Amino acid sequence: MENQFDYINELMPFYLSLLTERQQEILKLYFYEDLSLTEIAENLNISRNGVYDTLKKAEKSLKEYEDKLQLSQESALRLEKYEKIRSLGYADVNKIINELIQREEEYE
Repeated sequence: MENQFDYINELMPFYLSLLTERQQEILKLYFYEDLSLTEIAENLNISRNGVYDTLKKAEKSLKEYEDKLQLSQESALRLEKYEKIRSLGYADVNKIINELIQREEEYE
């Protein structure tokens, strides 16, 4: 399995909106802005431990959503199958596959 950081980054486009606003904010600062726990705590005027606890709860929620809904896993499987079909080389098929892949990437 990929590392924890990459896995959470993979799940965020699918489930971020299901989290509280505070959890979303902290995840974005940590994963997208690459801020440290201390920097986030200072920016949000909360304790470093508060940031850590919120981050861990949010990560746990993301994993639970994926365990139940498997949106990320299903997306990866669809993309894999699209690539297999694309390799067949038919122009009309490739056009349709490109459109489907573009729709998948809108989640990311």
